[in-house]
Amino acid sequence: MSFDISLAGDSRQNRLLAALPDGEWLRLHRHLEPIEIPLGETLREQGSQLSYAYFPTTSIISLLHATADGTSTEIAAVGNEGLVGVALILGSEMTPRREVAQGKGWAFRIKGAILKEEFLRGGGIQRLLLRYIQALLTLVEQTAVCNRQHRIHQQLCRWLLLNLDRIASAELIMTHELLSKLLGVRREGVTEAARKLQLAGLITYNRGRITVIDRAGVEAWCCECYGVVRREYDRLLCRNLTYRPKGH
Repeated sequence: MSFDISLAGDSRQNRLLAALPDGEWLRLHRHLEPIEIPLGETLREQGSQLSYAYFPTTSIISLLHATADGTSTEIAAVGNEGLVGVALILGSEMTPRREVAQGKGWAFRIKGAILKEEFLRGGGIQRLLLRYIQALLTLVEQTAVCNRQHRIHQQLCRWLLLNLDRIASAELIMTHELLSKLLGVRREGVTEAARKLQLAGLITYNRGRITVIDRAGVEAWCCECYGVVRREYDRLLCRNLTYRPKGH
């Protein structure tokens, strides 16, 4: 894949990498490779070999569980707050889920063997990644609860808020069809939920572009699930989830 490496940015746009002590970050930095990920790109299929781990910076990666009939549902997403490939440091050699890019962007990848070696050293990177795994488990659990218990427009609000926390923009590019697959609901349900939010003046939605124009309103319409996840990430990682570029 060819790309302009100057667009990759600083690996410390990923907040796990930014939170590492300088010495540990420098050790990892030597092994990090920038990679541009197109919209809809499949990083790994369910059950494939885990050769690399990914630290997203401007990309968002959906973790999807596929069923026997070919359908799939998002169980979590990872942006600049996290790591794709935690199964590596838990001892697995195969991914338990499908990994697909929600939108185009950048990530830094590292060979799985190197990340495992650094993790087994102990120290700051091990403590940080263990806390991150606990936060990710909370996200997975709360997503399951939300998808079961809450109305589609509330699920959509949760999804919007979590993804806005990962980007430096109020706009997301997402078609109704893809969003319905991520939420595991019918396309008509997503269309109706988006229409409700738009009529309430919370978002605009046109040709696959969702713009949140009233974030406070979206938070008010959301169920408790977003707050549960947000507080757990803040508690465990001690960092504000919203990335702010230098100088802001």
